Amino acid sequence: MSDLYDRVTGDQDIFKKLLEKIPGFDGYIERHNRRMSDKLLREKVADEFELLWKRLSALQVDLIDQGDLLLVDDLESAAIKLRQFIDRVRTASYGYTGFFDSVKIDKEDLARVYQYDLELLSMSETVSAAIDNVEASLGSDGLPAALRNVKKVTRECVDAFEKRDEKMIGGTQQAE
Repeated sequence: MSDLYDRVTGDQDIFKKLLEKIPGFDGYIERHNRRMSDKLLREKVADEFELLWKRLSALQVDLIDQGDLLLVDDLESAAIKLRQFIDRVRTASYGYTGFFDSVKIDKEDLARVYQYDLELLSMSETVSAAIDNVEASLGSDGLPAALRNVKKVTRECVDAFEKRDEKMIGGTQQAE
């Protein structure tokens, strides 16, 4: 978590360092840095899940090659949920409104959203394990159960992201 924040703060130019000397402006700079850290983290989350989506797409081709056309729909459902999750993560709010906006998300709310994004990243391990299970189950009686599981965990990703949105909305309403 601090590595991303350090990376963003290390890239500040001399103008930003000068503006830090203006009373009250340093808080804005810090929130901006946290916002950029959140953006970098979400890009990492989306990239990780993009790799998982590609694995699901390859599994669809495998199912088609094996003639399991009835099961392709189940895998497609999981792939669609995963794509929906990726797209939402990539286009999500950064967790902070502009300097002159009347609604602000305070530092603590922003830190909670940042932590939540880290938790989203950890979900990639669960999805990866579910995909591993589908791969291992190809051609076996366990395939339908593995497909149900991968659909469940991809749906949970979307649900988890919706909770992130709720935290963002809750944070801005409290700050009003």
